[in-house]
Amino acid sequence: MQRVLAIIERELRRFRRSPMLVLMSLVLPLLQLVILGHAFGGTVRHLRVGWVDQDHGVPAVRLRELSNAIANNARTYDVVLYDDPGSALGALRNGRVSAVLTIPPGFSRRTLAGEAPSVALVMDNTDNFSTATLSSSVSALLRAYNGEAVSSKRIAVQPTLQLVEVYPFVPYIQYMLPGVIVMSIFVMVMIGGGIIYLDDKARGLHEGYLVTPISRLELILGFTISGAIKAALAGLVLMTVGSIVAGVPNVFAPMRLLRLFVIVVVTSVALVSMMFLLVVRMKDALSARALFGVLNTLLYFPSGAVYPQQAFPGWLRAIGKIDPFTYSVHALRSVILKGTGFGAIAADLAWLGVFFFVTMGAATLLFKREL
Repeated sequence: MQRVLAIIERELRRFRRSPMLVLMSLVLPLLQLVILGHAFGGTVRHLRVGWVDQDHGVPAVRLRELSNAIANNARTYDVVLYDDPGSALGALRNGRVSAVLTIPPGFSRRTLAGEAPSVALVMDNTDNFSTATLSSSVSALLRAYNGEAVSSKRIAVQPTLQLVEVYPFVPYIQYMLPGVIVMSIFVMVMIGGGIIYLDDKARGLHEGYLVTPISRLELILGFTISGAIKAALAGLVLMTVGSIVAGVPNVFAPMRLLRLFVIVVVTSVALVSMMFLLVVRMKDALSARALFGVLNTLLYFPSGAVYPQQAFPGWLRAIGKIDPFTYSVHALRSVILKGTGFGAIAADLAWLGVFFFVTMGAATLLFKREL
């Protein structure tokens, strides 16, 4: 029994000497409770809706005033004015707005003549949560407008809403696919980047490298590129297989594959550089594993991979703004579900590129010799 107690004492001492592991063991469940509790089922708010008024008559102006009042009170959507349908639809396809509400020419004349005019709500239906919220809100807007018209007895026939979905029906498995691809890249980054780096560091291999003319920058860059290659291969395989399993159309379209390849490579480089920044001063592999568990929750769910960010509280949306997962998921979703070009994802790629250079530079500065 004394020998058993000796083993127990040794393991407890080892656990005590890893304060990061103790902290993460306590923090991770609370972090999951807070983030997951606010990342699902919230009310979707502040969706951007393009508004195109091609009529400019009194009934059309009154409809827009009522819409602004509802937007300011319920805050379900924010109105963005456009002069023509072409620019509004371009913004819709590039993801700058979630829907476009168009008041057609002659709306006021037909309304006053009692000819039952209709307004068109063109929606980005790749996000079913936002689509359901917007259709319900605009329907409520028309009911309120029609209620005013009936009470005033000026309009005999009420305007109606025509819903237009830009893309084919998107099942939830396709909606989740971009987040799963990014998660596969991140898992490979943790295993093939962070853990292997700490194992090599424990064996003294880094000191062996630095005996040669290799500089710190070259050493970190070599680790980053090798980790990015492994992560990109994992992401590309899952992207292809996952697209087939989820039933995504035109899986092997050349230009689509090219755009996805660029996104996966840029994402891999950005996440690997982030991982090296986090572990460059670490010595304990147990602390790294605990940190990876926290990062899974802290990066994946605030990115909007499983539920729209517009439903999150302000502090969680702020995390999503600096989360690299957010930009990778948005870029992949734009290409996979919408078939957009590089113009729609240029801002995402630029942000990931800046993130890579910042974290890469910081990791290089923090890297130091152990001897």
